[in-house]
Amino acid sequence: MLQRACAQLQAGRLLALPTETVYGLAADADAPEAVARIFAAKGRPADHPLIVHVGGRQPAQWQAAVAHYASACPDFALRLMAACWPGPLTLILPRRPGVASAAAGGQGSIGLRCPAHPVAQAVLLAAQRVGLHGLAAPSANRFGRLSPTRAEHVADEFAGLLSDEELLILDGGPCPVGIESTIIDCSRGQPVLLRPGVLPLSTLEAAAGQPLAARDAAAPRASGTLSAHYAPRARLRLMPAAEMQAALDLLGPEARHLALYSRSPLRCASAHVAHERMPQQASACAHELFAVLRALDRPGTRLIWVETPPDDPAWDGVRDRLQRAAAAG
Repeated sequence: MLQRACAQLQAGRLLALPTETVYGLAADADAPEAVARIFAAKGRPADHPLIVHVGGRQPAQWQAAVAHYASACPDFALRLMAACWPGPLTLILPRRPGVASAAAGGQGSIGLRCPAHPVAQAVLLAAQRVGLHGLAAPSANRFGRLSPTRAEHVADEFAGLLSDEELLILDGGPCPVGIESTIIDCSRGQPVLLRPGVLPLSTLEAAAGQPLAARDAAAPRASGTLSAHYAPRARLRLMPAAEMQAALDLLGPEARHLALYSRSPLRCASAHVAHERMPQQASACAHELFAVLRALDRPGTRLIWVETPPDDPAWDGVRDRLQRAAAAG
């Protein structure tokens, strides 16, 4: 399978591969025509940058790829790599001129990540052996929609859009993390948090050796940071449990076209309302989040009500995805 995957990439075609976060839609990051196929397949604006994935279990393995794409790597970025790679962390670094411009959306910076999933690692290291420094690999879904965490999600996304020749899907099972990587901008002299994930802020700040600044107007464009993103077809609304229960009581047995996702137990008089219980732990919720929303987003569902996550830093990544999904409505 590795040989077939490398042949697919060398031919400039697309490969869907599992990472620990979500499935990625991958192509050679240094091949503009291949990268253009990612943008076209996703329906993604060409100026919205992609994350480039590099391989390696040890620093010596990923350092060459980082040096290929980045013109500089500050000490705090090196410390973050040492502490969190391989893993669900993307670092934005100054981009070497003339390298991976299409993948970077034309910006002077580039997002790099070293994923931990064994299938992704095997593909990336095999690709390195045939001369591919890294793979541009945004989530393998149509732009703005729910990210895929299983191979069948990818197949559903591109059914009728891409042939088996145009897209090879590697099935690595369900993604263990379930939401996209944390993104930290390291291109402007201090670490700036652009997108939360599952990594605790305290862990990141300890690794960087300094506090992470908040996103500002000068931040570079980055994957998954638009205000509206990660959306199901049905309209998603975040609500406190008490508000959800009051609305259900008001609708009574006539409730239709509605699905619920809540930590709190809810009473519903209608047999036509789907209800999934949200885990009490943030990491468990992140793991299942997109798969559950896909299951609730079935034909006929017009509204998905989701209980607002707790006001706890552990829930920042899940809250971020749900807020963006709600904004898309």
